[in-house]
Amino acid sequence: MLETRILCKESSQHKMANTYSALKRVRETERRTEINRKNKTRLRHQIRAMRRALTEKDAKAAAELLPKTFSLIDRSAKSGIIKKNTAARYKSNLHLKVKALEK
Repeated sequence: MLETRILCKESSQHKMANTYSALKRVRETERRTEINRKNKTRLRHQIRAMRRALTEKDAKAAAELLPKTFSLIDRSAKSGIIKKNTAARYKSNLHLKVKALEK
């Protein structure tokens, strides 16, 4: 009952979880991995939508998406999906492009 296979990077190697706490960590890791994957996908889709509005030269849509995108970037940085400096870089670049589009 305690033996659960944990796949390593190479599929030929297996490690066996042999305590209740190790099994619990496996379950927790699977749950967190799924949540992190969904959040990262949501972030990427939001940034893509923002960049699409910028490439289409749609200043109104870009201005509307900006606060929502910034909020999502900040939440992603807070939860560790992306690093703090990466978030700052994304926000800076997007903001510069929106300001240039408004001129």
